[in-house]
Amino acid sequence: MVLLLGGGPRRFNDIKRSVDGISQRMLTLTLRGLERDGMVTRTMFPTIPPRVDYELTPLGHSSRAPVLVLMEWINTNLPEIEAARARFDLRRQAD
Repeated sequence: MVLLLGGGPRRFNDIKRSVDGISQRMLTLTLRGLERDGMVTRTMFPTIPPRVDYELTPLGHSSRAPVLVLMEWINTNLPEIEAARARFDLRRQAD
């Protein structure tokens, strides 16, 4: 979410379309949590239908660099992560 909002404010439905497979409820809970943590601001515009924009705060922007490092680590280790998942799933099926 931090990387998605790094380019500037985004509307709720735009964010939802950009995050494959996320439910409206989960997106709402995630954004609410980020807002509570001071990472995101929520701006509601009194239009019909209502428009809601989400934007990173300075604190949220400061988290972008560590998130990018984590994503790089994930991409580097993805084959090992997927192999571990497959082994785990096979053990679960055997139980």
